[in-house]
Amino acid sequence: MNLKGNKHIYNINSICKSFPKIWAKQMQPVLLFFLLAFSTVSFGQVSTEIDTTTIRIGEQIQYHITVDAVEGVQFPKLQLDSLKKIEVVKSEIDSLKNRLIQKYALTSFDSGQYVLPSQTVIVNNKKFLTDSVIIDVATVAVDTIKQPMYHIKDINNEPYTFDDFKKYIWWLLAILAIIGIILYFVYRKKPTPEEKIAKIPPFVLAKQRLKELDSRELWQHNKVKLYYVELTDIVRSFIEKELQIPALESTTDELMEIIADFNQSSDKLNIPEETLSKLKHLLKEADLVKFAKSKPVQHTIENHRAEAENIIDKLHPKEEEINLEKEDGQ
Repeated sequence: MNLKGNKHIYNINSICKSFPKIWAKQMQPVLLFFLLAFSTVSFGQVSTEIDTTTIRIGEQIQYHITVDAVEGVQFPKLQLDSLKKIEVVKSEIDSLKNRLIQKYALTSFDSGQYVLPSQTVIVNNKKFLTDSVIIDVATVAVDTIKQPMYHIKDINNEPYTFDDFKKYIWWLLAILAIIGIILYFVYRKKPTPEEKIAKIPPFVLAKQRLKELDSRELWQHNKVKLYYVELTDIVRSFIEKELQIPALESTTDELMEIIADFNQSSDKLNIPEETLSKLKHLLKEADLVKFAKSKPVQHTIENHRAEAENIIDKLHPKEEEINLEKEDGQ
């Protein structure tokens, strides 16, 4: 192995010529071992050091370049082997007294013999070449006889976490919300016909019932008594809901007395006497038909029907009056 630098050539054979040939032959391997094992090579201002040139796959080599100067020094970008099998694990510069040391940690993961080429170091604009180094990378011997064989283990899956199910939880909540809405509309308590009627304003309901009564044509089919029963029920129901007076369970005389008392004691009713007179006349005529078997003629029946609607209109407060009451309440 030749170690070059500063135009000096060192040859192991030249060292050994000064000794007897037999001693030289015996010492030559020893000298070669020490030179490779410790491999400190000096070139005046530049020297290199490598801790070993033989490693097993994955082991590291400590390769140092030392310069006896601290200024004007340019270390090289390490030139690796041509096959790119040697890798730099770590690189750092250290200083020791008046020296700079560039330290490299090298390794390889492919077995074989590789040459780390000469490196160029510039000191005060002078170039110095380090010697190339041969590195042997050996495989790790495995004794398959002593080493017991084991079955291949199954792949262990990672444990589940909350994040693995997060997206499914949102979908589940959305589906449950949709199902809840559907069940609400399907099984919610539906209002009974009586509840639906109760929500209709008394005036509107009375008008609807009068139209339905006309469409049934009861008196035209000789059902005069039933016609008057329903006609007076429409009027009494309207009075009870609109004026908050017990009209359905009261006789005609009782109802008229109650309405008269309420009309005098309340400033809000102000029912005209003419309307009260028509109401009393209508209820009395209806009582005659229902209880005395009176049979009014067509013209009389039509007049009674018109009086009933007129009474409802008169007892229902106008929109202007309702708005005034709301404003007074505010």
